[in-house]
Amino acid sequence: MRSRRVLVAALAAAVSLSALTACSSAGSSSSSKSADNPFKLNEAGTVHVGTLSDAPPNVYLKDGKFTGFDNDLFTAVAAKAGLKVQFASTDFSALLSQVANRKFDVGSSSITITEARKKTVAFTNGYDFGYFGLDVPAGSPIKSFDQLAGKRVVVVQGTVQDDYATKNKLDPVRVPDYNSALNQLKTGTAEAWISPAEIGEKSANDSGGKVVLAQKQLSSSPTAFAVALDRPELLTALNKALDEVIADGTWTKLQQQYYPGRPIPEGFKPGSGSVAFPPVAAAGATPSS
Repeated sequence: MRSRRVLVAALAAAVSLSALTACSSAGSSSSSKSADNPFKLNEAGTVHVGTLSDAPPNVYLKDGKFTGFDNDLFTAVAAKAGLKVQFASTDFSALLSQVANRKFDVGSSSITITEARKKTVAFTNGYDFGYFGLDVPAGSPIKSFDQLAGKRVVVVQGTVQDDYATKNKLDPVRVPDYNSALNQLKTGTAEAWISPAEIGEKSANDSGGKVVLAQKQLSSSPTAFAVALDRPELLTALNKALDEVIADGTWTKLQQQYYPGRPIPEGFKPGSGSVAFPPVAAAGATPSS
């Protein structure tokens, strides 16, 4: 009987030791996992970015690669943070909710910061300014935004241009992407398109004379990258890296590459605003390489 009690006690001790070892191993594994993925990304070491494929020069596909000012800038920012980038295409109307529910780690699409959007996602520091553009068919009598009342105006759903049209009671036609908006003008099913001016200007230039940019006006808020509200570590890292690519001249180089000759509005400072950056070449000047 005594030997049986000794055996039972030994087995119990062995089970207890095994449990302690398992708990220690699990804790170590959890700690290691956290260390490998400090920004709580969907995939450790890689930022999955939602973007668009049809909005040059900001965000678009070229030879099967996502590029444009915003995406090239983000790739440089991610590299400073020691992260790889994986882009995927989506519609702008779905982008912010997809970032909020973590389908994407980041949204990159010249996203204007607004108070309403801050309820859904967090924003990095602003990296660019933007203009509203007014695109119309060639020969249109419409020359300015104040002529849009009663006209058939198209906007991309969920954009600040959509907000502008709604606030001004224009009852806009909403489409999912920029190609659809441009096609509305080309086919005559819309009389005007309120666009992001850089995208609208590029689209007009590429339209073969069918579309013109009639007017543009400066937006009151900067554009930024979007992240989920509960990812402060990622937000901090991106803001730090953004300042670094501003300071090393990458931001200026990309401005000159994608918006040659575009003046920087007085008072605009990208990133935290505390970092000096090489000046952007003035209109008519030759950008440095």
